Amino acid sequence: MIERYTHALMRYRWLVIIGLLLIAVLGAAGVKRLSMTTDFRVFFSGANPQLAAFDKMQNTYTKNDNVLIVIAPKDKQVFTAPTLAAVEDLTRRAWKIPHSIRVDSLTNFQHTHAEGDDLIVQDLVEDALRKTPDALAAARAIAVTEPLLVKRLISPSGDVTAINVTIHVPDAELKHGTQDAVKAVRDMIDQARVQYPALDFHLTGNVMMNNAFPEASKNDIKTLIPVVLGVILLALGFLLRDLTGVAGTFLIIVMSIMATMGLMGWIGIELTPPASSAPIIILTLAIADSVHILASYYYFMRKGQDKVSAMTASLRANARPIAITAIATSIGLLGLNFSDSPPFNQLGNLVAVGVTLAWIFSMTFLPAFMLALPTRIRPAAAGETEMAMDRFAEFVLRNRRPLFWVNIAVLVAFAGLITKNEINDQFVEYFDPSTEFRADTDFMTQHLTGIYSIDFSLDAGRDEGVSDPLFLGRAEAFAQWLRAQPEVVHVSSFTDIMKRLNKNLHEDRPDEYRLPDSRELAAQYLLLYEMSLPFGLDLNNQLNVARSSTKLSATVRNLSSNEMIAFEQRAQGWVKQNAPQVTATTASPALMFAYLGHRNLKSMMFGNAASLILVALTIIIAFRSIRYGLISMIPNLVPIILAFGVWGLVSGQVGLGLTVVGSLTLGIVVDDTIHFMSKFIQARRDGKPPEEAVRYVFATAGTSMWVLSAVLVAGFLVLSFSTFRVNADLGLLTAITFTLALAADFLFLGPLLLKLEKKHHA
Repeated sequence: MIERYTHALMRYRWLVIIGLLLIAVLGAAGVKRLSMTTDFRVFFSGANPQLAAFDKMQNTYTKNDNVLIVIAPKDKQVFTAPTLAAVEDLTRRAWKIPHSIRVDSLTNFQHTHAEGDDLIVQDLVEDALRKTPDALAAARAIAVTEPLLVKRLISPSGDVTAINVTIHVPDAELKHGTQDAVKAVRDMIDQARVQYPALDFHLTGNVMMNNAFPEASKNDIKTLIPVVLGVILLALGFLLRDLTGVAGTFLIIVMSIMATMGLMGWIGIELTPPASSAPIIILTLAIADSVHILASYYYFMRKGQDKVSAMTASLRANARPIAITAIATSIGLLGLNFSDSPPFNQLGNLVAVGVTLAWIFSMTFLPAFMLALPTRIRPAAAGETEMAMDRFAEFVLRNRRPLFWVNIAVLVAFAGLITKNEINDQFVEYFDPSTEFRADTDFMTQHLTGIYSIDFSLDAGRDEGVSDPLFLGRAEAFAQWLRAQPEVVHVSSFTDIMKRLNKNLHEDRPDEYRLPDSRELAAQYLLLYEMSLPFGLDLNNQLNVARSSTKLSATVRNLSSNEMIAFEQRAQGWVKQNAPQVTATTASPALMFAYLGHRNLKSMMFGNAASLILVALTIIIAFRSIRYGLISMIPNLVPIILAFGVWGLVSGQVGLGLTVVGSLTLGIVVDDTIHFMSKFIQARRDGKPPEEAVRYVFATAGTSMWVLSAVLVAGFLVLSFSTFRVNADLGLLTAITFTLALAADFLFLGPLLLKLEKKHHA
């Protein structure tokens, strides 16, 4: 059958080549229809309880998606007339940013004070250029002691300030709304840098973070793909020493990537940031089948066979293991659908499609291409490689016992290091310090406030319940408890407004800075204050419409996932113990990501187990041997165990991206194992003793195994240079896994097979 297939490819080689190229080009036309989401919510499934709590909080109060414009005067003095005038100007201009619904700054802060029996509510700073030094000093004294401002919009030392712009992009405009807002604010700040050269500006906040995700992904696509492709082609050129083979592999890579991404465009799928790494992963994996076919093709040509005979022999030797590998790889990748984070479902599906297309192209386009074009082989270089494989096989056979026990000892030792890993997701640290968003955010956390926050919604249980002195007292006690926690940088609480109003309406006496004593008084204060507020600066960001609940926002320092969860649980515990009448709910992006890593790890453990069982069944059926099928799974698990052990030693931080590495690599590391096992089984069934079977494996598959592994490691190591940490960590750990997989196959699988074969025939 293989003979007829090869001769058909030879006869219709140009028709096959041109036809498949046209199909790939047609599919690639869909690439221009691709778009990328800018909403961080795509990381969470619809069933995610933290997302549900966050959406409920957003629907109850004013949305808190924001752009924070951090302003740092070069003289480190915010309270000067020129600086405050600039803040006033930018505050006014910020209202014109697309989808801006609220702007809060030092200058438009609604300061209250009493004049006789009247409550005066006005901007803290108006017409700054006309202010006297005494007036500026008075504004400074108010700002650095006001709980709603200090460590939020003004630093305690008065050297850095910020303008907070709340953005609400309607769902129908999510695709471009965020980008429009970011472009507008960047244009505004570019003009401000020219207009106010004495000021430095930094942009951060949720909206800037949302935009940073696709920007990082597009940067990876633009910069890393050419580098990965270049590295792989150079490696293949050096290792294969045949321009035709390199060209054929290059075309398969391009066809697989473009057809896969184009297909997604035709379907209308919106890409997510993690899925943007799919082209790079497909690029590295698409070469696997080609390398095995080419290595065998060159091997048989060196034995004196003509092109058609050599290709026939290559396809006969590789068709079954390549098909098994394609199925096993797809199973492993499709296991990412167990992930609790939809972008990783998408990544697995995309790469599975790409790997399948690469398999089809390798079995059709590549043989036709190689048969159609001349092939140059350098016997001397190939002979040296074969001799090296022969010597290595003898080394393994000679040292089988020590190799077996050393591998067992290393496996046990590194398995113990897995416990050093800790789930830790800090979404700001997804971005390299060199990126604009990360650099600006780091500046803000060092000089002004934190990027991480947790919102607590306290429900009084009845309409207008926020005016109840008992409820206010419990909310105030909770706010004070939050401020006393070492993790907390700032707390925004409605009770601070009520205390200030009580003081104002008691002739601004300091001893009256406390909560009102009666419900009626509190309700009157609230009504009077709200009637005095200008448009856009109401209390809907802190109170719900029915005035039955209030939101406290705690800004915290950079916390690991475990620390964030522990803090939230400790806060919930305080409310249950000290205010059991109050219902408290929590939500924030930081908390969502903290829980997501844990949820994803649990879901992927189940997914990995399911994938492992399916891969094992596939191999058992393909090899027609339960014993060999189960043996083959050992070197597939060993690299993953060792890799996470190494990671525990060198890093110990397991983010969202790394929770899917097991499933991603499981289907890939089987490639070498399957080729090793298939050659070994073939030799044993041909009557060769175990030692000769091992020699046959290294002679026929050894070169392709180490060439493929070297190229895969090189490709994924390039991905580790991504400025998007999810992709960078994924690339580095995957490269480590592939390195260990080759070591396991070369140094452990042979001794293991020899030991088990000896016992089986004893």
